[in-house]
Parts: sequence; C-alpha cells; structure tokens
Amino acid sequence: MNERRLESAVPDRLADILREVPFLAQAQLQPAPGPRDSGVDFIVSVRANGVDRRLLCEVRTSGQPRIARQACLELVDFARSDKKAYPVFIAPYISPAAAMICDQYNVGYLDFAGNCRLAFDKVYIRREGFPNPAVQRRDLRSLYSPKAERVLRVLLTAGKRTWRTQELADEATVSLGQVANVKKLLADREWIDVQPVGFSLRTLESAALPLLQEWTANYRASRSSAREFYSLKSIPEIEASLSEVVGRQPASPIAFTGFSGAARLAPAVRYSRVAAYVRGDVDALASRLGLKPVSSGANVTLLEPFDEGVFYGMRALEGAPIVSAVQIYLDLMQTRGRGEEAASAILGEAIKPLWR
Repeated sequence: MNERRLESAVPDRLADILREVPFLAQAQLQPAPGPRDSGVDFIVSVRANGVDRRLLCEVRTSGQPRIARQACLELVDFARSDKKAYPVFIAPYISPAAAMICDQYNVGYLDFAGNCRLAFDKVYIRREGFPNPAVQRRDLRSLYSPKAERVLRVLLTAGKRTWRTQELADEATVSLGQVANVKKLLADREWIDVQPVGFSLRTLESAALPLLQEWTANYRASRSSAREFYSLKSIPEIEASLSEVVGRQPASPIAFTGFSGAARLAPAVRYSRVAAYVRGDVDALASRLGLKPVSSGANVTLLEPFDEGVFYGMRALEGAPIVSAVQIYLDLMQTRGRGEEAASAILGEAIKPLWR
C-alpha cells in the first residue's frame, strides 16, 4: 500500500477504534497545518465528556523499529508546543519491538493488522498479538532471498566482528548493492550498530537471536532438493563412507547438516538418519555408495542445495565435514522429530559462544 492510499484509509480505521468509546464517536478529522513533511499528516479533534485532545497522526508505509523511532521523535517534537496534543504513529503493521518504542515515547499507535494503543485522559484502548496480514511482505522476501541469506550467514557466524561493506561483500560473494540492501533492512529493525569503521550486528539478545527467530520463520528448506535413500550399513559407517568420498573428490564436496552435523557440535544429540548437502551428481554418489532410493523408511537424506551459500563456514570435525552451526540450526528447526530440541542444543553450545 503506497502512502497516499494508506493515508486515505487511515481515518476510517481510526474512527472504528474511537467508536469503542461511545463519547468519542463524534471526533472530527482535519488536515494538519503546514507542509506535508512537517511530521503530522492529519489531526483528530476529540472534545466530549471532559476530554479535549488533538490526536496528531503521522502515517508511514513501514512500521519497522527504526521508522517508528524516527516518527516518534518527530511527533514528540511537534507536540511540545501544544498541551492538548497526543501523538499517534500509524503504519500497515507495527511489530512488538516498534510498539515498545512508541510506549517509551508515550506515543499512541495503530496498524491495519488490528494492533493499537491509545492512552490519554480517560481513554485507554489496547489490542496486541495480531500478526502481520501481509504474508509476502517485500522486505521479508528481500532479506531472506538466497543472496541476502549469504550475508546473514556471514554476520551471524562472525559474531561481534565489525565489517566494511566491501569486506562483507567479498566474504559473502555478493554485490555491494546486495550488502547495502541487507544493511538497510537490518537497520530498519535496529539490529546493527553503524560506526565509522563499518557495521556489525548488535548484541546476542538485541540482534542475533531476533534475527535467527525471524529467519527461521521465513526459511524455506524446500528450496533444496531432498533425495531419500536407504542403506543396510550403520549410521557411523554411512557417514564414514560419505566423508571418504569428499577426500577423494574435493570437486564434489559433501557437508553434513541436521542431526548429522549437530552430533559433532553437541555430542548429546541422538539420531537415526544421515543428512548431508551434496554439490555434484547425487545419483552417481548414491550409486557409488550402494544407497537405494526409497519413498519411505529412508535413513539417508542427500540434499542438492538451492544456493552455494549453505556451504559457508563449512569445516571438518571428527574427520567429517559439516556446514556452519547457523545452517545446522536453520535445518534442524525445519526437521520433525526432536529437530527443535537439537536446534536448541546447537544454539546454546555453538552459536551463543560466538558472542561472548
């Protein structure tokens, strides 16, 4: 929804909310004085039953935390000269993090998902917990596209490191423009610190964990082509055979993920299925190792990756190549049957220590 369409739709939505308080039903809307870029788009005058307020409303097309903070600062500044003013921030969707920012500045808010908080004089209206109705939001598609995910893997795997744009682009093997786009999207969420020497993710609690949570919710494991096989060999024997192939054919690397990768990082993980990314001919590899294609009862899953980025941070542990802890975590969170439990172990034993 562009800004003009959003502004035209807001008054009716705000009126619906105010009607919940009967004596506010006759509130009057008027255009804001001054230029459009003054920080206030329209004003709602409320005069009834001892209430005399002017709701100063600013409408933005994004409700991300950085945008919310900027709007709050403008609204608070605009309201200083008007004792009857009550500032209100409006956007298509306002996340819980953005809502907390509005609360900090004593700014009301409402969005088109149904979330709102208006608190002035005798009035208190609050709704929360409504998810973003725009499932295919442009910024999510952009931030969690294959090339953008390459940048995220590097940032999360590097922990506290500060990056210059060119360094990060080289490390992630993406363009400068891709890094700039990811940087902006992370900045909108207030997940990065920008300094003269570069930028980095903020702390574990304020950036890395929220990023992992949002990425997990938007990660599509189905982009990789999964092939199912069965072998009479034991799990250790199968993994040893796969590792041996890597040593003989470095041009077609294999990297364990899922439970196979997790067991190398968190020994307490128990499993009965091998999972590995394969860069090369999966059928030829399976034939060489005597793996039988099956539609059920598989104990080996070989994945043709949707992007080379899944191999970033690949290393050898106990003689077996594994993908990064971040990639293992993402894959486990999509895996049924104790996958989330194993992911939690990886988070505690392999990812959080990067931020100490």
